[in-house]
Amino acid sequence: MTQNTTNGSAAGPVKSAARALDLLDEIAAHGPGTQLQLSTRLGIPKSSLHALLRTMTDRGWLQTDPTGSVYQLGIRSLVVSSAYLAGDPVLARAAAVMDEIAGATEETVNLGRLAGNDVIYTAKRESLHPLRMHTPVGRRLPAYSTALGRAILAERPRDARAALVPDHIDPITTHTLTDRDAVLAVIDDAERLGYASESDESCIGVRCFGVALPFSRPAVDGISVAVPISRLTDGREAHIIETLLSVRARLSLEHDNSFVR
Repeated sequence: MTQNTTNGSAAGPVKSAARALDLLDEIAAHGPGTQLQLSTRLGIPKSSLHALLRTMTDRGWLQTDPTGSVYQLGIRSLVVSSAYLAGDPVLARAAAVMDEIAGATEETVNLGRLAGNDVIYTAKRESLHPLRMHTPVGRRLPAYSTALGRAILAERPRDARAALVPDHIDPITTHTLTDRDAVLAVIDDAERLGYASESDESCIGVRCFGVALPFSRPAVDGISVAVPISRLTDGREAHIIETLLSVRARLSLEHDNSFVR
């Protein structure tokens, strides 16, 4: 007799597990909250959320503030994310490249990975200057609104990258391009030039330049340099672009037939 495996519990996601993951994603993306706030943000009944919050707090995935009413990520979240970063082969390969670019430009260097139509920043090297862009590791931004993300999207066929740019684009700043056709045109330019750029779109006062890393086909990882616009004098923009393109070309030759992923 064959067991029926077509019911929801066998074939579909486990509801409690999905809610736990949604809760971690929500707090990571939008910050801590009270039980009522998280219930509203996630659309989960407060009564159902209570036991989940208690369990995840007891297991260290969440923790509360001194008042015991505001929930934030706990130490277990750090342990797991640290283990992921330590075991990721791209981060190991990219470390020396990031050091090289940071040394050549003296500006903030970011490493990021495409996840859906977003990029998640996975590593960084800080600028030596006190005025610099602050992009914490783990931050998620729309790929189509960042230089790093646009460079990765430009590696895909036009129909594939078009599918990753929504009809409605929420601005990150007042300068973010929100016209879909204009964004797609900028990504087309990135394909032609070999690098992408943006000014003031993800951070006011900062211009970013990005290239895709040839560690997979299609590329899912990219690297960018973020520099305050006020420091882009005396050919510095050309120097940054030349540095990124040179590194990209060298890596393409080295890894043409050796993909990490």
